[in-house]
Amino acid sequence: MATVEIYTKGYCPYCMRAVMLLKQKGIAFTEYKIDVQPELRAKMIARANGGYTVPQIFINDQHIGGCDEMMALEAQQKLDALLAA
Repeated sequence: MATVEIYTKGYCPYCMRAVMLLKQKGIAFTEYKIDVQPELRAKMIARANGGYTVPQIFINDQHIGGCDEMMALEAQQKLDALLAA
């Protein structure tokens, strides 16, 4: 099973949508809430090559982008293969 990490904020609808998809798929993930732990924001931006919006999603340390990118992978039927790695 893949290691999944997601940086979120509590009031972000895109974050909620991304988290909901992972939960529907039964995927275990680590969530970093940068509104609760603002010190993690700089780490997120560095890991995401300058990406500063949330969510920022990583699968096996590979940055896949945000919610739209994850949903595009799902629509292309490529997400499950990444999550199974």
